[in-house]
Amino acid sequence: MTGSLATAAHAAPSTSELTKKIEAASNQLEDITENYNKMNISLKKTIADEKKLAASLAPAQAALKEASARVGTLASTTYKQGRIGPMTALLTGGQDDLVDKISYLDQITRANQRDIDSYTEATENFSSRQAALKATQAKQTAQVNALAARKTQIQKDIKKLMAMRTEAYGQAQETTSKYTGPIPTIAGSAGKAVTFAYNQLGEAYEFGADGPSTWDCSGLTSGAWAAAGKSLPHNTEAQWGVVAHISRSQLQPGDLVFYRSLGHVALYVGGGQIIDAPHTGTVVKKRDMDIMTPYGYGRVK
Repeated sequence: MTGSLATAAHAAPSTSELTKKIEAASNQLEDITENYNKMNISLKKTIADEKKLAASLAPAQAALKEASARVGTLASTTYKQGRIGPMTALLTGGQDDLVDKISYLDQITRANQRDIDSYTEATENFSSRQAALKATQAKQTAQVNALAARKTQIQKDIKKLMAMRTEAYGQAQETTSKYTGPIPTIAGSAGKAVTFAYNQLGEAYEFGADGPSTWDCSGLTSGAWAAAGKSLPHNTEAQWGVVAHISRSQLQPGDLVFYRSLGHVALYVGGGQIIDAPHTGTVVKKRDMDIMTPYGYGRVK
């Protein structure tokens, strides 16, 4: 009796139990993957900002050098000649040309003040750009390190998931032949996006991938619309932020369908069907739109 209980307690999980675990782990991993994609977008922006700041530093430094030279000349002239003001004009020369002298001296004062103001502005501009560049470089270093750590963790999670898939299905990665069936004829840029998605059917899912032969979910939708000449960010949340939000009744081929609180996205291809890259171990598939409850729907602008 004891032996039977022990055997039952340590019995291998059924295929259906493993499938449930795999589905839960796959969804969690895809959420993490999309967060990784979001981090990658932020890093790319920081790199672009750093390049822009670095490029702006040389002109700012040149402006500061020029302003410094003018102020240096002003300081030297003032030192040699002594401070000249309206009272000096009163004491030298006659009353007849006093108004002209004061007007001239006022012009010099204003010109000198412009040089001083220009120097102050150039100094502040150069200093602020130096500080911004330093901060941006530090931010970039932190983002690179965080992204690398996240990638390492994802790769560990993929290894565990693939082992579960092998135990449940006898192989870790789904395999299927390339799609050769009919592709619906749809006009305009949406048609190009849909055709592109059909041509990727059967290709493997890979985290962080946006082609040409492996994809994650947002990589596939961004790739499809890139083929139609439209740019979409490689992240579900970011894509939701740039599309026009529509209702289910308004869906047309080429629109995007979002799931799991923006953890997954698919391309609607008509007839209640989507094409998507589901998750690790699977391939790009055409399937029913209601594979899970949609979060919302979007139309590429």
